[in-house]
Amino acid sequence: MSSNFIDYVKIHMKSGSGGAGSMHFRREKHVEMGGPDGGDGGRGGHIILRGNSQLWTLLHLKYRKHVMAEGGKPGEGNRRTGAQGKDEILEVPIGTVAKLAETDEIIGEITHDKQELLIFPGGKGGLGNDHFKTPTNQAPRKAQPGEPSKADWVILELKLLADVGLVGFPNAGKSTLLASVSAAKPEIADYPFTTLVPNLGVVAYRGDQSFVMADIPGIIEGAAEGRGLGLRFLRHIERNSSLLFLIAATTEHAGKEYKILLNELEEYNPELLDKKRIIVLSKCDLIDEKEKKKLLKQLPVDIPHVAISSATGLGIQEMKDMIWTALH
Repeated sequence: MSSNFIDYVKIHMKSGSGGAGSMHFRREKHVEMGGPDGGDGGRGGHIILRGNSQLWTLLHLKYRKHVMAEGGKPGEGNRRTGAQGKDEILEVPIGTVAKLAETDEIIGEITHDKQELLIFPGGKGGLGNDHFKTPTNQAPRKAQPGEPSKADWVILELKLLADVGLVGFPNAGKSTLLASVSAAKPEIADYPFTTLVPNLGVVAYRGDQSFVMADIPGIIEGAAEGRGLGLRFLRHIERNSSLLFLIAATTEHAGKEYKILLNELEEYNPELLDKKRIIVLSKCDLIDEKEKKKLLKQLPVDIPHVAISSATGLGIQEMKDMIWTALH
């Protein structure tokens, strides 16, 4: 499996604590009764995620098990505020979801370039004694400590963002289709699970229009329970606008294969069934016209479907038109 594609990391993150407020009194040669002039403590550093469209994996964070922001500096005399702790900013790919490891509570997700997501805020700095002077207490000996830091284990999970995701069994021809309609160059071989990492490709449409297609590693029956590679990559399907079910024309029953794929998605996340669907019968250059018609009749009539061949170009434009209609 490619060591460059990492879509899951678990990191202990800790924001910076706030600096303590200063308890200080003005001391000058010609001022006998100098009042309180303790400054406030500085804010602790935040832990922030920032979207970066140039990244496509969490590989750069794989070995960072602890991320700690700097604490705020204490306040000083003459009402000087302590320096703010340095923020810790983690650059992540678009489609990264952050959640608390213990509870699975989602903190937020990165959906566009340069977007910033505050994971843990730094502690506020404490107030210096200058804030506590009153007409009856003109020399307060009181200053606040800074707020404590916040820390916890956080899971970062990458879910690829694409317009249409390819769903199908191993060897359904997903990688071949992506390679034929885009500039993507996925590994293609004649054995199950050729695709070990998701691949993205930009597909040119009529005029200057285009859409993004994702080739998701093959699903097998039982993937939602952890069989095969499917479970690990089903999360990437969640972020696709539409789903294209690819069924090889070499199958014995196209309708049954479609139902199995649909069932695996439902077992994993029922909301996936709300997405628009297109069924594509692939590798149609390997069968005759009679067999092709027989397989197409087995498919549900209420779902758009088309027969294609990535090798000969049969039905490719019709498929693109269907995808474009589903997306718009």
